[in-house]
Amino acid sequence: MPTITFEPGHHRIQVPVGTRLDEAAVMAGVRIDAQCGGQGTCGRCALLAVSGKVDAKSSKALSREQVRAGYILACRSLAGATDLVIQLPEPVPEASNAPGAADDTLERVRPELLPDPPQCGSLVTALELSVPQPGSADARPDVDRLQIAVQEATGSTEPVQVSLPVLRGLASALRQDDGRVRVLMHQEDRQRCLLHVGAPSSDHSLYGVAVDLGTTSISVQLVSLDTGAVVATVSDYNDQTGCGADIISRINYARRPGHLQELRQRGLQTINRLISQAAERRNLEPSSVAGATIAGNTTMIHLLLGLSPEYIRVEPYTPTALRFPDLEAHAVGLDIMPAAPVFIAAGAGSYVGGDITAGLLCTEMATKTEKVSLFIDIGTNGELVVGNGEFLVACACSAGPAFEGSGIACGMRATAGAIESVHVDESTGQAHCRTIDAQPAAGICGSGMISLLAALFRTGWLDAGGRLARERRSAAIRVDGRHGSYRLVEAQQTQKGQAVMIDEREIQSVLRAKAAIYSASAMVLEQLGLGFGDLEHVYIGGGFGRSLEVESAVTIGLLPDLPRATFQFLGNASLAGAYMALVSAEHRRLLMNLAARMTYLELNTDPAYMDHYTAALFLPHTDPSRFPSVAAGSAGGGR
Repeated sequence: MPTITFEPGHHRIQVPVGTRLDEAAVMAGVRIDAQCGGQGTCGRCALLAVSGKVDAKSSKALSREQVRAGYILACRSLAGATDLVIQLPEPVPEASNAPGAADDTLERVRPELLPDPPQCGSLVTALELSVPQPGSADARPDVDRLQIAVQEATGSTEPVQVSLPVLRGLASALRQDDGRVRVLMHQEDRQRCLLHVGAPSSDHSLYGVAVDLGTTSISVQLVSLDTGAVVATVSDYNDQTGCGADIISRINYARRPGHLQELRQRGLQTINRLISQAAERRNLEPSSVAGATIAGNTTMIHLLLGLSPEYIRVEPYTPTALRFPDLEAHAVGLDIMPAAPVFIAAGAGSYVGGDITAGLLCTEMATKTEKVSLFIDIGTNGELVVGNGEFLVACACSAGPAFEGSGIACGMRATAGAIESVHVDESTGQAHCRTIDAQPAAGICGSGMISLLAALFRTGWLDAGGRLARERRSAAIRVDGRHGSYRLVEAQQTQKGQAVMIDEREIQSVLRAKAAIYSASAMVLEQLGLGFGDLEHVYIGGGFGRSLEVESAVTIGLLPDLPRATFQFLGNASLAGAYMALVSAEHRRLLMNLAARMTYLELNTDPAYMDHYTAALFLPHTDPSRFPSVAAGSAGGGR
C-alpha cells in the first residue's frame, strides 16, 4: 500500500490504492476544509501534490494555473500506486477570531417572556433529605425508605424511578452520614427520576448547560439551576464545518461509510470542549453538570444522535424524528454527569428544527397575542415563522451559505478583520470599509456583502440585475470579457497581502440568497391572506443580525420596506430559548406546544414559490412599489 505524507507535520498514513485523499487525511489526523461536503465545488480542499502519482478528476474550482502548478482537490483525488507527499495550505490562525463568548440575547427579550427562577421547575432539582436508618422495627429496603423521604419532602405521592447506577451506590450513600443525603432529581410532568444520591455538601450549587447546536458555530451557557444565573458563555466553530459548510453538504458527506460517525464525533467534541471551558471558569468538573438542553436544526440533531439524515434531503423530506424523549447524557455522548437528563428542543419539520421553536420563546408569538409577527433566522440556512397566539406557519428556504461568508472567494465568517460595513464614493466608485475589531481586512462577511451591494446600488455602480457599471469608469471595477469584478481593498492593505475582491458571479450568489428569504416570507403571508403591512413585528434571530444594517438589507430587498421600528434583533434566540427550557418546566412545555401547533410548509413542492423567487432576484425587486423608500432614494434615511 502507498504511504501518504502530509506536510508540514509529517503526518503519515498507509492506504489502499484508490483511497480518496480527504478520507486519507482524516485517518492521518489532518483536518481538511471541505465546505461543499466533498462535491468538488468550493475549492477549499485544494492541496499541492509535491511528489507521487494521484488520480485527480478535473474541477472548475481549480484554475488552469493551479492545475499546472500541481494543485489537486482532496475530495476528487485518489491515491495512486506510489508513495505520495502532499503540502497542506498554511493554516490561518483563528483562536482570536472564534465566535464571541458574550451574548446579550436575554437582555433583548421582554422581561415578561423570561422565566422567573428558581421557583419555576428547572430540568434538575436538588433535595437535602434525612432517610431513617433500618432497624428491627423497619427493615424495608433502602430504596423504599428513600422514596418515602422524597415523597414527604416534595409533598407528592408520585412514584420515583431509581436507575441501576443509583441503586448500586445507594446502600453505602444512606449509611455514610446517618441517612443524610443530597438527592438530584429530574421531573417532567408526573414522571420523576433520581439521578444521583450522595453525601450532603456545604456547596449547594447545581449547574446545567444550555446548548445552541448551530451549523456553523456552537454556543454553550453554564447556568446555575439554583438561581437561574448564566455564569459562563462560550462558543466556537462547529468542527463539522470541515465536512461541509451547509446541511446539504453534510448530508451528502454522511452518506459515505463511516462519515456519519465522524460527523457525530466532530459535533460532540465541539460541545464537550465548550462545556469543559465553561466549567473551568467556575472551577467545576464537567462531570458535576447535572442536565442539558439542546436546540438545533433537524439535520444537526440527527447528526448529534447518529441518525441518518439522508431522507431529509429527498422528497417527501422525511426525518427519523422531530421529538425525542429526555435522554441520558452518557447515551448522547456528553461528558457531563452520566445520568444527567438531556432535553432536545422539538422541531416542526425537516428544515424547521428545535432552534426555531426555541427562538420563538423570545417573541410575543409564544404568547396569546392576536398581533401577527414574522420571525426570521438568517444564517447558514434560512427559516421563518409567521403567526400569533392562535396560529403558526413555518417554512425554510435554501438561502445557501453566502451570508456566512462561504461560496465567496474572499468571503469569511464575521470575525476579526472581516469587512462588515462599506461606503462607496458616488463619484469614484471606491470603497471605504469598516472591519470587525478595526483589524486590517482579511475578507468580507455576510453583513459586509449586504452593505457593499446596497452601497453600490445606491450610488449607481451596480444595476438592478447585479451587474457592475460598464459605462462609468472606476479604478475599483475591472471587466474581463463578460464578467466584472470589484476591488474593495488593495493587496498591501490586507492581512494576507491579497486584494479583497468580489465578482459578478458572487454578487449573484448573494442575490439568490436574499431572494430566497424575501420570497419565502412573501409567499407564506400571501397564503394566509396577509401582507408585510399586517406585521406587528419582524424578529430577526441568529448572530448574523448583530451587524446587519437594516437600511442596507431593505435596499437590496432582503427585508421588507417597513417602518424601521418594526424590526427587532434578537441575537442568538436559539441559545436563549435553550436557556429558558433549562430553568423552567413551563417553558419546556411551551416549547413543545409551539412545535406541535406549527404548520410546516414545504416550499420545494409548491410551484408558486418559484414565481416569487424569480421576482425577487433583482435589486430590490422587480416590483418597485414594494420598496417605496428605495425607489424614492431615501433608503439611507429610514422611516
